[in-house]
Amino acid sequence: MYEVGTLLVYGNTGVCRITGVTTLDRPGIDRNERYYVMEPLYQNSVIYTPVEGNKVFMRPVIAREEADRLIDMIPKIRAEACSLHSPQQLSEHYQTVLRTHCCADLIELTMSIYQKRRSAEEQKSRFGYTDSKYMKRAEELLFGEFAVALGIPREEVPAYIAERIKGASVGEKKADKPSPVPRAMAGLAE
Repeated sequence: MYEVGTLLVYGNTGVCRITGVTTLDRPGIDRNERYYVMEPLYQNSVIYTPVEGNKVFMRPVIAREEADRLIDMIPKIRAEACSLHSPQQLSEHYQTVLRTHCCADLIELTMSIYQKRRSAEEQKSRFGYTDSKYMKRAEELLFGEFAVALGIPREEVPAYIAERIKGASVGEKKADKPSPVPRAMAGLAE
């Protein structure tokens, strides 16, 4: 059981704080069953979810060291754009990645969609709505968790990533060129 005050990643809602544990007095609900009372950090709502038998993914927020380790990996990631053409298949693919609730997967997803956007810009073609929607969602989830792990406001995460990547790339060889880092993710122009 998680303690009151714990920050958790909760499903696709993102980071939530447990503000209490309660029972619910509603028809059809066992009055002895306990529920976490959770407040999403980046949404204005309250969530009640069972303490036992919860079917929604929950895990503690990553530690600062893990966030920094993941950020340091960004320049080395070789993300490839997903080439599915059906919006339904593309959406299913992106949802599958989001459901892993893994920051490394979210980074790779964001970078792969960025590659796709960059390719569309080079070919002077339209960037798809589905791609745009899932890139934004992946960034929201990722930046929200990084903000909590790093102890900074969510809107400062891209600048933090950019500074960390710049610091890591000083003195590195450019012989083995990594995938470009999305401007939205790291604030870097390619």
